[in-house]
Amino acid sequence: MKHYRTHPLPALVVAAAACLAAPALQADAVTDWNAKAAAAVAAAKLPPHPSYRAMAMTQMAVYEAVNAITRRYPQGRVKLEADANASVDAAIAEANRVMLSKLVPGQQAAIDSAYQAALSSVPAGPARDAGRAAGEQAAAAVLAWRADDGAATPESYRPLTSPGRYVPTVTPAFPQWPQRTPWVMARADQFRPGPPPSLKSARWARDFNEIKVIGARDNAQRSAAQSDIARFWEATGPGIYFPVARSIADAPGREITQNARLLALAGIAMDDALTAVMDAKYRYHFWRPVTAIRNGDVDGNAATARAAAWLPFIDTPMHPEYPCAHCSLAGSLGAVLKAEVGAGTVPRLTTTSPTANGAVRSWTTIEGFVQEVSEARIYDGVHFRTSTEVGTELGRKIGELAVGSPALARN
Repeated sequence: MKHYRTHPLPALVVAAAACLAAPALQADAVTDWNAKAAAAVAAAKLPPHPSYRAMAMTQMAVYEAVNAITRRYPQGRVKLEADANASVDAAIAEANRVMLSKLVPGQQAAIDSAYQAALSSVPAGPARDAGRAAGEQAAAAVLAWRADDGAATPESYRPLTSPGRYVPTVTPAFPQWPQRTPWVMARADQFRPGPPPSLKSARWARDFNEIKVIGARDNAQRSAAQSDIARFWEATGPGIYFPVARSIADAPGREITQNARLLALAGIAMDDALTAVMDAKYRYHFWRPVTAIRNGDVDGNAATARAAAWLPFIDTPMHPEYPCAHCSLAGSLGAVLKAEVGAGTVPRLTTTSPTANGAVRSWTTIEGFVQEVSEARIYDGVHFRTSTEVGTELGRKIGELAVGSPALARN
């Protein structure tokens, strides 16, 4: 049973296939293959949660392979011996090939084509062979590490109801995700936030009335610019977030192991953020705006009025409201990027959105990017402001934890 809303797939899959087959255009093999991996995951039509897991595993394998050769950083959990003269580019290609073949096997033809194209630029000989061996070993080690991380746990959501009472029969998205073993958190609830606002509070009334106006499907008070932002961030997959990280990685003067570490950090931070946010969502089971606003007369707050036919600007995701998952992703990535380059003005951060017809958006500060994601979910009509603030803070804590993880220690 499908229980999540996907992107407009035909256009997305065509774009992903083109990216996977495209020649290298980015700063180095790490960022080139990151774009190709995201394209393969998108073309495989994985739901968002497994998509972030796949990207985290792939980027971790790439980092382990590269670092085993360059020896720039201390080794973490994965201990590899690699020839210092091995080809880094061959190692990156092999790590990606092995990981993607395992995680998105339906894309094998495109993966093999990209792999052969990458290897063709590396001279045959001992260095290439040693690089391929390092990539294969790193991928095997990460696959073994994450084999029993709980992602395969069967969904067993129990609907909240009373005997004989009908409830909608669509299964919510990934209620089993909190059972996963995190990358850097001690457990899924390590940073679980407190509960959402009391329905009798002024804060609840503020959140309710704000989104009722600005997040409605038919609403003259949401500006055209705000609607554009809302459509842009309707996209949920890793293909919209990793280009933001590559904006940093593609800056002049970056060394390839730096980039491998940065993208691995981005991957594991965002993957853990989803584990943590789903833990909180299914702990609190807080209602979405479409439910709350249609029941504004029964929440016990005189400042919230019911709107019987209210609809959000975009379709509501199939999981509880609190806290905001998109915001936790942006918050975790933002924390990783700030640790890398500081909190001031940065090289222009840029990404494109398949839900906005390939529109491009850019930011000159990390905070500007993170804040826009938060605002977008209010404009979308699917998250209350408190939820966006809490989700962003949850993500920030996880991103900061990832940066200090022994698995990716800087020194």
